[in-house]
Amino acid sequence: MTETGLLAALLPADAVAVEAFTDDPHAVLFAEEEATLGRSVDKRRREFTTARVCAHRALATLGLPPAPILPGPRREPQWPAGVVGSITHCAGYRAAAVAWSADVVTIGIDAEPNAVVPPGVLDHVALAEEHAWLGPLQAHHPEVCWDRLLFSAKESVYKAWFPLAGRWLGFDDAVITVEPSTGTFSARLLVAGPIVAGCELTGFTGRWMLGKGLLITAITLPAVTAPAVTGPAVTGPEL
Repeated sequence: MTETGLLAALLPADAVAVEAFTDDPHAVLFAEEEATLGRSVDKRRREFTTARVCAHRALATLGLPPAPILPGPRREPQWPAGVVGSITHCAGYRAAAVAWSADVVTIGIDAEPNAVVPPGVLDHVALAEEHAWLGPLQAHHPEVCWDRLLFSAKESVYKAWFPLAGRWLGFDDAVITVEPSTGTFSARLLVAGPIVAGCELTGFTGRWMLGKGLLITAITLPAVTAPAVTGPAVTGPEL
């Protein structure tokens, strides 16, 4: 496990990222965390355990004592008071990012394999505005699976949204625009957003990257700035 690497490159200095590319067979959860797994299959246990250990180490870097990170009503991680964070896992990768809420209002991260989404998924995820840029980008930059990047961006949006709004955000409730040359994306909310810093949240901006066969997206909303969005992008919580 490392506190530097792919994810850290997408986050501000105020955030701590810990990632892992393999599972430690000797990793141990807190008893309360273990209890939430019930009769989960081995794959689920391994990804949950490694991702939680990443989160524990990230919190330790902030100087916090060891404590379980339990899932909330929507499976969202329940962080210690004064902390915001996000967790992700996919085949061959687990990661967590945390920050003090005094520095960052919310964090949303997601990682996906750089592979075409399964049949039928894109129809469920993409809006007409997004279909309009998916084709051209795929033609000009075939090294990136843009449909999967869109999915990942929407997952990051949801993870950033939920702690602020406390309610569901569907794939069709935000529209995403991706900028390939800068490794950024924007998300424009199509529903009323929560009030943050005295203003209604209308969207997010985020960063993305392709590395080691993975597509990683990240959103952070700095506490020192009011939410402002000029373009589109994103969405979902993570255990």
